[in-house]
Amino acid sequence: MTSDIAHDGLRARISRQSEDALGRLAQELLESPLVSGALSRAFEAREKAAQAQEVAMGALNLPSAGDLERLTRRVRSVSQRLEGVEDALDRVDERVGALGGAGALERRLDAIEGQLSALGAQLVELAGRLGERLEPAAPAAAAAPAAVTPARPRASRTRAAAASKRAAARRPPAA
Repeated sequence: MTSDIAHDGLRARISRQSEDALGRLAQELLESPLVSGALSRAFEAREKAAQAQEVAMGALNLPSAGDLERLTRRVRSVSQRLEGVEDALDRVDERVGALGGAGALERRLDAIEGQLSALGAQLVELAGRLGERLEPAAPAAAAAPAAVTPARPRASRTRAAAASKRAAARRPPAA
């Protein structure tokens, strides 16, 4: 057992000494002007080789790694924008669906116009009945202003105006 402890201690001491020696050697090599000059020239040569490779690939009309990376970023950006547009279109589609679409809106407007026409006709009829009842009962009504004058229904003009507005909206703008 003492031999194992001594063996582990010897191994740890040798390991520490070799790490220290390697650290001193690396430090001396980095401080050497010859080695640091050689390293800087090697890095400059590497940079020039990369530039030459990029120029050669450009001359052959082949994309470089940097070109591919820029293209990838651009495609990712376009993809995100497209997702935003799709989300906005989905919201618009939901709103149009909630309204019942353009056809439902047209039907609703037509129904409202029909109801207005019917109300106008009823008003004309009521005004006619009131005029008949007032004339025999009051002969002096000619001197006084008329109580209710029957008006012509304007539903046909209103419907025609609405139809012309819809037709104008459907026409393409003049160039």
